[in-house]
Amino acid sequence: MKRPVFFVLLLCFGFQFTSSQEWMTNLGIAQRLAQVQNKMVLMVWEESTQYQYPVYVYNQKGNKVLIYNLFEDEEISPLIWEHFVPVIVSEYAYEKWYNKLKGKRSLAYMNKFNDDSIKILDINGNILNVTSFTDEIQNISKIIQKYSLNTAFMQSELETYKNEKSFYSAYFLASKYLDMSLYLHRDARKEIVKLSDIYLKEAVGFVGDEKESDKDVLKQRCTLLEIQQSLYLKRPKRVIRRLKKMKEKDVLESNKPFVAFLYYTAYMSLKESEKAQAWKSDISSLNLKKAELLINLNS
Repeated sequence: MKRPVFFVLLLCFGFQFTSSQEWMTNLGIAQRLAQVQNKMVLMVWEESTQYQYPVYVYNQKGNKVLIYNLFEDEEISPLIWEHFVPVIVSEYAYEKWYNKLKGKRSLAYMNKFNDDSIKILDINGNILNVTSFTDEIQNISKIIQKYSLNTAFMQSELETYKNEKSFYSAYFLASKYLDMSLYLHRDARKEIVKLSDIYLKEAVGFVGDEKESDKDVLKQRCTLLEIQQSLYLKRPKRVIRRLKKMKEKDVLESNKPFVAFLYYTAYMSLKESEKAQAWKSDISSLNLKKAELLINLNS
């Protein structure tokens, strides 16, 4: 749907959103609304609404309160709308969606996709909260605390990818998700890194569409971004080990600054400043600032 038409729909239904706070039932429109509002999508399967769905929420005094039915409580609905775009997805959509994911996602991801729990999606329909919940009853306040993300930081990358899926749109979105994880709680960061990896794998798949002369460079760049993920997970030693497995003569010219950035950041994170200094001159001022953030994260 083109954006002007979508804005007309928002004007027509805006009063309904703000007054009744009913959940949406069209995933595509929910994703577009989330894109406009820089939010994530909170999604459940339609079958989940056929029975009572109890959840917890913390009240203003910090006490945990039981809500007997997530889908009927008039007080919790505005709270969810404040942080997410909630949508109930028809079971008829399951098979087509499943076939798109089959063989491309981890077992944990598919288990989350299949179950009746709350799923937090980005605007492209990829699940963020893949980690299984262990409590019998989900806590909406904890879900908000962990997954209520303002995606304005990556608005441009999300829009570019949405408009055209290609190597560069997938790669830059994967990279931006990693950068975003720097500002999140450690538990959420791990899941953002996994979400980033979905787009990185897509980027690898798109390499074949690029010019033959660029393919080796782009494949190696994807490998380097995968190595970089370990810095966001506080594993700088792993970065060094993987970089040392790459022979210096095999590092392509245009990727040398990336290699320098990784070596410098990993060595500084390990407090081996003498080794790090050998790589510093090959790093741009912008990437040095980014390196500082990662070094602080790993300290």
